Amino acid sequence: MNEVPGSIPDDLDEMPAPRPLVQRPGPDATLLIRGAELLDPAAEISGSRDILIEDGVISRIAGSGAIEAGEGMEVIEAEGFHVFPAFFDPHVHFRTPGQEYKEDLETGTRSAAAGGFAGVIAMANTSPPVSSPEQIEALRDRAAHVASVPVGFTATVTRDMKGTELTDMAELRQAGAIGFTDDGLPIASARILRRALQYQAMTGGRIALHEEDPELSGKGVMNEGVVSSELGMRGVPSISESTMIGRDAAIAGYEGGAIQIQHLSAVESIEQIRRAKADGVDITCEVTPHHLCLTDEAVRDLDASKHKMNPPLRTETDRQALIEALRDGTIDCIATDHAPHAVHEKEVPYEGANMGVTGLETAFSSVYTELVLPGTITLELLVEKLGCGGAPFGIEPFSLAEGSRANLCLVDLEAEWVVGEDGYESRSVNSWCAGQKLKSRVLVTLADGQVAFRLRTFSLGVA
Repeated sequence: MNEVPGSIPDDLDEMPAPRPLVQRPGPDATLLIRGAELLDPAAEISGSRDILIEDGVISRIAGSGAIEAGEGMEVIEAEGFHVFPAFFDPHVHFRTPGQEYKEDLETGTRSAAAGGFAGVIAMANTSPPVSSPEQIEALRDRAAHVASVPVGFTATVTRDMKGTELTDMAELRQAGAIGFTDDGLPIASARILRRALQYQAMTGGRIALHEEDPELSGKGVMNEGVVSSELGMRGVPSISESTMIGRDAAIAGYEGGAIQIQHLSAVESIEQIRRAKADGVDITCEVTPHHLCLTDEAVRDLDASKHKMNPPLRTETDRQALIEALRDGTIDCIATDHAPHAVHEKEVPYEGANMGVTGLETAFSSVYTELVLPGTITLELLVEKLGCGGAPFGIEPFSLAEGSRANLCLVDLEAEWVVGEDGYESRSVNSWCAGQKLKSRVLVTLADGQVAFRLRTFSLGVA
């Protein structure tokens, strides 16, 4: 599908619906969680309950102590613990193919399960980028053998992320691509993006956009502002992000396309999102835990492993605006932008280090510690925003309702732990929370009916 001379085919009105997420086969769980505090804001389920899972399905919810365990059934005595619908991350980097020394589908999905996630969407900026149907099929086949949690795969918008020629979007959708993105790079050409949105409107599959004007960002390595000036480092102005959002929202509105704005970081960007939503544009957006919890003041330690990412950490004004946008519904979901890197790519002078941090294993705990405990946001809001990341891509949020497949996490809100002290499920150690003491920890995760994660120090009993 060449962008310049091509025309939209007439036979794309109804694309076949591929199975969006892929996971390895495994035994369906049968277990009883007894006396936990359930919280599912969407299903309006709350309070101390027993929850019975049979053959991977939530078969019964009753008052605490009301359900008897069958002989030989696994039992979790969960008084004092909480059960939430599992989380869904629409923005992770699993580095397969080509950079498995950083992460792969096995370690990445283990990391997701350890964070309470029962579904993720992997980005396409691998090595080489995922630009062909054969690559999508190979990734899905690999996930069907090793993935601890269901994974959806994106394909690139432009061939090899070069920004000049569209991929075969229709064929990629038929092969199972859940969406499209050149994440890691912006789509600099408005003409190319317009054409992609014309195809996307026909094929389905939302386009996720990394918003950055390369000419404004230049060679910046952190936020442009007081801190960058004092450190003597090149800065990235916030308008590099917001002006591209304004442009792309206008194109999406004109073409009737659907876009997801990735990793918002700036107050001006939020204003653009609000304006586009008010104008009826099909636009959704996400924010990362690190942009909710940190500012560019953190960069003063020059620790690239923890604090160098793209978009960069911004100011306290930006952070507060992001929190308010999360509260008022402007921001649709929390996404980690989990970006593993090897030690040798991070432990170098700040300017030369790779951008990106890991975040799957700490997403809930970090935001709970920094924003819920002080009363900045509610626990209900955190559970909701971590759980609805799949909605822009057609994945309904998970539910604790009876009859639902078991996608849930058991969490000890009172647990304290030091990030990295016991290692990581991820292959990489560039966590933005490394060394921090956090409150709350995921103990068990069920993903599509399977027990995907159990904390090593936490065990189940048997009736």
